[in-house]
Amino acid sequence: MASATRLVDLAKVIRSKNAGPTHLTVDLMFHDPAGYETARTSPSLTRERIAERYGVSPSSVNVIPYPAAHAIKIVLDRPIIAGTPGDRDVYGAQQHRPLLDLDL
Repeated sequence: MASATRLVDLAKVIRSKNAGPTHLTVDLMFHDPAGYETARTSPSLTRERIAERYGVSPSSVNVIPYPAAHAIKIVLDRPIIAGTPGDRDVYGAQQHRPLLDLDL
C-alpha cells in the first residue's frame, strides 16, 4: 500500500494567527501548483474534517483556496475570545498544530 502524502511535505508554510479577537486563521502555502492542487482537492482539508481536528462545528470553519498564491486559508472561530481568562495563546500563533500530522 502506498503511503499518504503529508501536508508538511507539500507546504512551505503552515502557520496560524489571530484574525481578530474571535477568529483564528491558518495559512497553508505551497511550493508549486501541484502541491496546492493536491491539498485543495484532498478530502482531509474539508470544513468537516478540519472541524473534527479542532473540535468545533463545521459551520464555524471556512476553507478559502487562493490559487494565484498556491495557498489555502482556513478561518475558524476561536473557542475563547483572545486575551480573556483561560486563553492560552493570545496571538493564535500555535494553533496550526492539529494540521501538522495531516495526511492528504
